Amino acid sequence: MEVTSEQIVQAVYQTLYMVSASLLFATIIGIPLGVLLVVTRKGHILENSFIFSLLNPVVNVLRSVPFIILLVAIIPLTRLIVGTSIGTTAAIVPLVIYTGPYIARLVENSLLEVDAGIIEAAQAMGATPVQVIFRFLIPEALGSLVLSITTATIGLIGATAMAGAVGAGGLGDLAITYGHQRFSTITIVATVIILVVMVQGIQSLGNRLARNIRRR
Repeated sequence: MEVTSEQIVQAVYQTLYMVSASLLFATIIGIPLGVLLVVTRKGHILENSFIFSLLNPVVNVLRSVPFIILLVAIIPLTRLIVGTSIGTTAAIVPLVIYTGPYIARLVENSLLEVDAGIIEAAQAMGATPVQVIFRFLIPEALGSLVLSITTATIGLIGATAMAGAVGAGGLGDLAITYGHQRFSTITIVATVIILVVMVQGIQSLGNRLARNIRRR
């Protein structure tokens, strides 16, 4: 039995839904975490060894767990939040927990690239720590932050494909159910092509946005 065009469209929609919803919540979590990892480190504007020593290992631990293991390990939490551990919406919970720390590290790296002289100049002008963060640190790193979010989005697409292995829906589920289990080579090829197009489109958009921001 070959896959139909309606099933492909539905799988694409499910993948886009998982990616967009997960990216939204993961960004809400990851950006503040990344900022805290930078400003609370030794010698920075809000130096706090306790907060940094708490956040840094937590992010490291979550980043080190393979997604497929995390997906299974937090099934009770997923059920608690959304009422089920199967389906597209249920996959958003592990996707957020997986991607949030990843975005935090990417944000941290982007902010650390900002010249220390800019921060020193802002402080010399009397800027408060909050003003330094929102008027100097983040604006200076904005181009790099866009590329970081682009990288995270592409990683999310790959994670949604893995989520398909446990019935999350999307293109991964389509490839496994119809491509692998029913030996449909054309389904696998079609799925790969769609994923490649998605990744290339997102990467091109991210590159263009980052380039435009850096020209300002």
